[in-house]
Amino acid sequence: MAVIGPQPVAEAARRSVTILGSTGSVGCNTVDLIDRQPEAFTVEALTGNRNVALLAEQARRLRPRLAVVADPGCYGALKDALAGTGIDVAAGPDAIIAAANRPAEWVMAAIVGAAGLAPTLAAVRRGAIIGLANKECLVSAGEVMVGEVMRCGATVVPVDSEHSAIYQVFDFENADKVESIVLTASGGPFRTLTPEAMASVTPQQAIAHPNWDMGAKISVDSATMMNKGLELIEAFHLFPVPEERIEIVVHPQSVIHSMVAYVDGSVLAQMGTPDMRTPIAYALGWPNRMAAPSPRLKFSELGELNFEAPDDSRFPALRLVREALRAGGAAPTVLNAANEVAVHAFLAGDIGFLDIAGIVEETLSRVSNHPLDTLDDVTEADGEARDTAMGLISAHTPARARAT
Repeated sequence: MAVIGPQPVAEAARRSVTILGSTGSVGCNTVDLIDRQPEAFTVEALTGNRNVALLAEQARRLRPRLAVVADPGCYGALKDALAGTGIDVAAGPDAIIAAANRPAEWVMAAIVGAAGLAPTLAAVRRGAIIGLANKECLVSAGEVMVGEVMRCGATVVPVDSEHSAIYQVFDFENADKVESIVLTASGGPFRTLTPEAMASVTPQQAIAHPNWDMGAKISVDSATMMNKGLELIEAFHLFPVPEERIEIVVHPQSVIHSMVAYVDGSVLAQMGTPDMRTPIAYALGWPNRMAAPSPRLKFSELGELNFEAPDDSRFPALRLVREALRAGGAAPTVLNAANEVAVHAFLAGDIGFLDIAGIVEETLSRVSNHPLDTLDDVTEADGEARDTAMGLISAHTPARARAT
């Protein structure tokens, strides 16, 4: 198993950074941290999807050399918004990849979905330090991405709070002494609901995460626990521990972000308040630590910390993830793509909450599995899975309309 643990890095007086996906939740938190310590960073590029107003505001604050909007139709609006600033402006998917190729030492990979694969891989191939927030890089293209990280000498510092927690307490030099990894999960907003109650939940209820402030798609994934399953796949690629020794435990308070158990019985846990600026700051400052404004834990006020096993019958996503990871090849790519399509359909009101896992399982059964050797292979499998899932949803939607 390849190990993509920390690589030696020279410390620079000012760290040059590029933020891929600066207008999303993780990107905005990264901007906030840089804005608080402008003397420590120079910004090479910022990229966003369609939110021109926010991207332009960030660019005026951080003064990057380049600002890129993914939607070519937004180019004129961004160019007008940044007129007279001296900031170069570009648009389109190729321009996003070009931004990733610019000579920033550190790149935040925070573009949500499969759209983040190619630009992240571009940054990897030039040996950058990657703050990895895009799940698809390891879920959909894990073997391809890990191979390129090893070949190009890049460094991946995970940004997900769970993987950041593990990274901070994982002894890479003595990995054979690790007994297991324990990923903690809040359980989402529906962990105590009956299946009957879960069948009628609304998108508004699903995106109301009890602890974390996240985007709609990730919040729904947390509610189905697919998010934790995807994190299991990421952990499998990030750390040299086999799938059967990666555990998931529900911890509703979200104080312990994950744990590493060692062969001598020691368990090392990373703790903190549920604020994404903590793991982002760890990645942004790595291998040093930088100040972050996250609220501090007050141990005297914590009260109880509770733990319980996840209910796989209530949350079938966890079973589907382990099956896909064991199958290997295109299966994790298909699972992820089908889930993205199904979550989008749920948020649009086209399917019910419990239909998400059903669409994913049916897509996995219909799309043939095969090895993935290149990013083109990943893209092809991803596209086939999306087409299959959308076909299933189209067939499902009229029946749902008749039932309502």
